[in-house]
This record gives sequence, C-alpha cells and structure tokens, in this order.
Amino acid sequence: MKTKLRSVFRVIGKLTPPIITDIYQCLFIPKYGWHGDYKTFEEAKKHSTGYDKAEILECVKDSILKVKYGKAVHERDSVLFNEIHYSWPLLSGLMWVVSNKDRLYIVDFGGSLGSGYFQNRKFLEGIDVRWCVVEQRNFVKAGKELIADEKLLFYESIEACIHDYPHDVIVFSSVLQYLDKPYKFIENILSYKFEYIMIDRTPLTNNKERITVQKVPPHIYEASYPCWIFNENKFFNAFIKDYEIIEKFDASDGRIGDFAFKGAILKRRS
Repeated sequence: MKTKLRSVFRVIGKLTPPIITDIYQCLFIPKYGWHGDYKTFEEAKKHSTGYDKAEILECVKDSILKVKYGKAVHERDSVLFNEIHYSWPLLSGLMWVVSNKDRLYIVDFGGSLGSGYFQNRKFLEGIDVRWCVVEQRNFVKAGKELIADEKLLFYESIEACIHDYPHDVIVFSSVLQYLDKPYKFIENILSYKFEYIMIDRTPLTNNKERITVQKVPPHIYEASYPCWIFNENKFFNAFIKDYEIIEKFDASDGRIGDFAFKGAILKRRS
C-alpha cells in the first residue's frame, strides 16, 4: 500500500507545474533548519557551504571579544545575549569533576573561541582550571592572538592538549553531529581514556538515523552544514563498553520535529 502511495505521489509531482511546487516550498517548507535525508556525508557536503568560511570566524571573533571585555554578557554561535544561557546539567557535571579532582583540566573539542569557558567563568573563579579548546587552525590562530589567557588555551589537536596537561574531562557540545565519521571518531576518543566525557546539545532521535543539511538563518551568518541526526540507542551504545552513563539530560535547544537535543555525563568504568 505504501509503495503504491509513493508511486502516486511521484506521478503527481511530475505533473505539478514547477511554479506551483516553488510556491508550496516558499509557503510551507521552512527555509532554514534541518533538511534532507542524504545517503552519505559527502553527498550532504555537496549541498552545503561548509564550516570554514572566513565570515563565520569573523562573526564569532567580534562577538566573543565583546564578552571577553565585558561589552556583552553571553555569546553562543556568534549570537549575543543579554543574559547567560547556562547549560545547568553540563555545569553540574563539571563541578562534580572539580569535587573529585580539586581541578578542572578540560579539553573542549570544537569549542569555538572559548564560548563554554566564558559562559561558565563565574563558577570557575578560585579553581585550578585549564580550559583547552581544540579547533580548526584559523580559530586556533585567532584564539591564541586575541582570546587566550592563563586559563583558556587553544590547540589544533587533542594530542597537543594532553601533551601539555593531564586532562581529566573532554566536552563535546554541539560538535559530534558535524563530523564526517562520528562513530570512528568516538572509537578513537575511547583510546585516550579520559576519566569523564561530557556531551551536550546533540540531536538524537528514536527513529532512523539520518544525515541532513542544516541551514543557518542569515541573521546569524550565511552558512549550511552537513549534520547527523543520531539514533539515540546507537549513539550511546558507542560509549557504554568503556563508560558508565551517570546521567542523561535534555539540552537547551529543545525538540525539533522527530528529534531532540540532549546531553549526558559519562564516567570511565574502573
């Protein structure tokens, strides 16, 4: 029955004048957000502009400098806010690490120009902190030149981070979904044996996993990225051999259609 219906819809689509289709898309299909169901990440890349546009770095840099020097309160994805939008579960996890270690040596993978550090710095005062951001080369260059201080550092690789400091925790906030081969990456991360893994703002669904293109609203900046929507069970199963899931939580981005942004606090098994 479903096959017959799909055939009927395909015939209707072929018979519908293009102008009607265009009007329908403009009126009823959101222009921005998550679109498509691509077979491969490479295919989605071909329909995206990518992450390395110079405009993205400039937008983020301008915003984070305002936060660093007290001209703005909070920045996320280059957007400035009048109040800090905390991820309370993630912050609780970081404070839990501090209570066990008396320090916070953290690898913030894909941490932009230190958004997470500036978001939480009020709670980091008086703590032995090394917040090490791992990012693309152009972000690292800007971070070292304009943003870094004795607590906030920038690196091009995880290896360089852990060479300098004995890091206890790695954070993935809104980053794993943008990797070409996320499960291969997770497998590699397990080999580093971080004591704690913190995950935040990651899109998960109970349905079929898929690859989409995320189109960024132009008031932020002009860009589009390939983006995974992970199946929740498959995603967490990639960690559970080596890590205990202490807690899962709903992330601040909420639910969009059949998927929701979530996070988790994981501790390495003894």
